Amino acid sequence: MRAAVLHEHGGTPRCGEFDEPEGAGGVLVDVAAAGLHHLDLHKATGTYYTGPPPLPSVVGTDGVGRLPDGRRVYFDRTVAPYGSMCERTLVPEEALLEMADGVEDVVAAALGNTGLAAWLALTWRAELRRGETVLVLGATGAVGTIALQAARLLGAGRVIAAAIADERLARLRELGPDAVVELDRVDDLAGALRAAAPDGVDVTIDLLWGEPALASIQAAGRFARHVEIGSVAGAELVLPAALIRSLSIDVRGFSVAHPPLEVRREAYLRLTELAGRGEITVDVEPFALEDVADAWERQRRASGGPKLVIVP
Repeated sequence: MRAAVLHEHGGTPRCGEFDEPEGAGGVLVDVAAAGLHHLDLHKATGTYYTGPPPLPSVVGTDGVGRLPDGRRVYFDRTVAPYGSMCERTLVPEEALLEMADGVEDVVAAALGNTGLAAWLALTWRAELRRGETVLVLGATGAVGTIALQAARLLGAGRVIAAAIADERLARLRELGPDAVVELDRVDDLAGALRAAAPDGVDVTIDLLWGEPALASIQAAGRFARHVEIGSVAGAELVLPAALIRSLSIDVRGFSVAHPPLEVRREAYLRLTELAGRGEITVDVEPFALEDVADAWERQRRASGGPKLVIVP
């Protein structure tokens, strides 16, 4: 079968032939689409905490496809050396998640790791309550744009988008945030965020960390929850103790791997239902399996924009 094959740790996978999946411990899935995430690049280096992948192996963490009985499913684990970026793969039965009808395969794949990260950061980790103010730091990326839409659907009273001022801002404004803060065009970022959220930010979905995170905490309200997902703007910051103590602010880390399986099952079904009805949209750029090396390099640059999806 055709697959995106990794031949050396830290290298770029290439499209080529790979043995058909067989053996115990998995269900055969005909892959329709597979999301490409920075996680995939990290795993391919061999330094990820789960250990180095075998060589050669098929890359890819999650995807959507069909079971032998015709059912469409999403999966977020595979049986090594098979990943998701191939024509067929092996998936542990407990890693199969049901999905709603009416959503396209490439959109369903984009809503996997990425959509679940946005939705569960708001619901499971931040415990968003109706009427609260939500700030999304890094709102032009795939997770950020879904988080903006999800916050509104979950009942947020005010939704604020913060991002670098570039060509993606026009698309961001179409999603209807109550305010947009251009991170690179304000001298006092904390002041700009306070102006956008005069009653204080209750929940921050943070894909940036670094100085933008500190500014958002300075604009937070009492009992705010700051959920850290990514660190594009910096791996560290100096966080004054008095700042978080004075308002009883929670700083919470989040990984999409941590919510219980049933929580992820329910969330994914809900996301695909909303996408099928057009209530959540996601910009997707599909790549043929033969072009996986180009897509891999695009993801490596972490330039944001549409979600990259591999279509076998």
